[in-house]
Amino acid sequence: MNGISLRKGILMDRRFTAALLVVFLMPCRMSGFEAQDDKIKAARSEVESFFGKGHVAGLSVAVSHQGRIIWSQGFGLASLEHRTPVWPWTKFRIASISKSLTSVAVARLWQEGKLDLDAPVQRYAPTFPDKGYPITTRQLAGHLSGLPHYTRDDIINTVHYGSVTEALAKFQDRELLFEPGEKYSYSSFGYNLIGVVVEGASGQQFLSYMQSEVFEPLGMRHTIADHYGRIIENRTEFYQRQEDGTFANAPAVDNSDVWAAGGFLSTAEDLVRFGQGIIQGKVLKPSTLELLFTPMQTASGKSTGYGLGWRIQPLDGIRTVGHSGSHIGASSRLVILPEQQLVIVILTNTGRSGLAPLSATITRIFLP
Repeated sequence: MNGISLRKGILMDRRFTAALLVVFLMPCRMSGFEAQDDKIKAARSEVESFFGKGHVAGLSVAVSHQGRIIWSQGFGLASLEHRTPVWPWTKFRIASISKSLTSVAVARLWQEGKLDLDAPVQRYAPTFPDKGYPITTRQLAGHLSGLPHYTRDDIINTVHYGSVTEALAKFQDRELLFEPGEKYSYSSFGYNLIGVVVEGASGQQFLSYMQSEVFEPLGMRHTIADHYGRIIENRTEFYQRQEDGTFANAPAVDNSDVWAAGGFLSTAEDLVRFGQGIIQGKVLKPSTLELLFTPMQTASGKSTGYGLGWRIQPLDGIRTVGHSGSHIGASSRLVILPEQQLVIVILTNTGRSGLAPLSATITRIFLP
């Protein structure tokens, strides 16, 4: 399709404008308390300003506080061709936020005594070749394994893999970048291997385990694997922004090679349910949660700022945990303030959207 220009979100035909107005003015969850409503108005203004700069085709945001969704709203279009608005139930690629979801599966298995985080991965993934050094699940989850990250050629995958074990073929023969534990180096391939570990420790297929032990207990009814060949209700289309400011369809990809690392679809509301569910102890004990939220260290004792599937960093002196995501046709942010019981999610259907400043601004607005 030809690129569609959204210069400052204004250059639109009448039908496009009408569709956006429906989204901007649609009913959204609000708290009913004046102070919260003022925060929602301020946050909505920030999102509208960001959207008006033409960074993304469509965006969804949700916020929960103390276990209750206080704001959920869609902006822009899920389909530029069909003028389909973004609704709170629109499914987006969540990209590397998938790692945080996978980390909860790992933590549940560890909590139940089914997974030894410090055993060689071959105990649970026996087909993975020996690399000359033992690699543990803890190192994989904290990006200390020495496995490389994937390249752009790896990301645009067109091969369908029938299982997470089959998908190991894509990287299992590549050399380690360093001795495991020596340094931090982000690796999505490490999480692909964790998918196999989850299967070996649980005795269930990875996607089946995620559904029954993570998604269902946390009320995530709209979170599923991004199966390329299936018709998936309310799945957005995916875009990339061109240098001239127009949008083009993102390349087609088959995410069967990256389920655990970046292959899930979800909604903003489902992800705030995920965040509030884990900090409220619905699936993990407090001590298990802190295992995920504690920064790991290299062999030399240097903090990585990353736990097991979670980035930990301060915002104005307050601890935040979360993850960002960037994939073909997707950008995403998940921010949790555990002590404040605050969860914020932003999802878009456009790659490389630059959500970090918007995410930080919205988080500051909703600080209690």
